[in-house]
Amino acid sequence: MDLSDLPDFVPSLLAAVLAGGMIGFEREWRGRAAGLRTHILVCLASALLMEAAVSQSAWRFDALAGSAVVSDPTRMAHGVLTGIGFLCAGVIFRAGFSIHGLTTAASLWITAAIGLLFGVGLFPLAAAGTVLAVAILAVLRIVSARLPQQTVVDAEVVWRRGDPAAGDAVESALREAGGPMRDERHELIDGGESVRRCFRIRARGAEPLKRLAARLRTIEGVTGYRLDPRDD
Repeated sequence: MDLSDLPDFVPSLLAAVLAGGMIGFEREWRGRAAGLRTHILVCLASALLMEAAVSQSAWRFDALAGSAVVSDPTRMAHGVLTGIGFLCAGVIFRAGFSIHGLTTAASLWITAAIGLLFGVGLFPLAAAGTVLAVAILAVLRIVSARLPQQTVVDAEVVWRRGDPAAGDAVESALREAGGPMRDERHELIDGGESVRRCFRIRARGAEPLKRLAARLRTIEGVTGYRLDPRDD
């Protein structure tokens, strides 16, 4: 392989950069940890490695006499997608009982797959995957924004142990804000002076959360709270 072969690889690499940029732009716009540059690099790296795999005959090695070299690019694809799994794990994090970053991890994974498709020259399939991925991330989010909002919220409330009525008042406030709720955890903290309980509720939009926060501030004995809406 020499510089004269480079033009054959340019369309695949440029297409991979464009596809990664389209998907990464949506994540960047949402302020996610893995944004424009990360997705471009993932897609470009996948395309480069796949181009190398399908061009194995140009590698610098000497085959044993009387042997034939059989290329299997699917091994490279398997290795790339396995490696991307470690990168995806880095954008998933836990805050309390909430798990964030799953959609971004999935976008990185499909970006790698699209890069592999460009690398082997399957342009129509890779282009279709790019359009569908962008549509799922951007267009479906717009659609979901127009639907009745129901957000899962992890609520953590702390009140003084000496105020037993505070617990009933907190539960009442949570039910009014989100309907049926699930009691997740009970704890004694501050040397047994305070009670901390975690709940999971479903709130319809931001306004009920604002009203809930205002209500919790008025409950006698409540010393702290955290409302953590899930958003990927």
